[in-house]
Amino acid sequence: MGRSQETFSKKEVTNRKEKKRKEKEKKRLAKKDNETSGKLEDMIAYVDEFGNLTSTPPDPNKKREIKKEDIEINIPKQDALPEDDGPRKGVVTFFNESKGYGFIKDSSTKESVFVHINNVDGNIKENNMVTYEIEMREKGPTATNVKVTR
Repeated sequence: MGRSQETFSKKEVTNRKEKKRKEKEKKRLAKKDNETSGKLEDMIAYVDEFGNLTSTPPDPNKKREIKKEDIEINIPKQDALPEDDGPRKGVVTFFNESKGYGFIKDSSTKESVFVHINNVDGNIKENNMVTYEIEMREKGPTATNVKVTR
């Protein structure tokens, strides 16, 4: 049961497969001979003092000492909002009447404070000047006792 049954097209297919296998072997050997391009030293990148990637290692003389307290990984800590006895003033920057919430931009700190319809006396709209008090809740500062001034 030899190759007597092979047709011309079957011989062509086997020849192509054999040729492809030999080319693949040649490429593998050539890659093995030229392994210098895959060295770890060629793949290392350094970061300079300005945050740019370079191929040269940093100069040890330019090394600076950094305190671990100065490193901020997440959102920077917010300064505590000043405790005022009187009501604060601000402008309604956004208010969705159908959902019942919005945001007030404080006039003095320029920070956005969340406001819910349950904490509003009367009706408020965007660009209204309001007075309010701040109450800290689990999701952050929330405006309470909101009243329209104009």
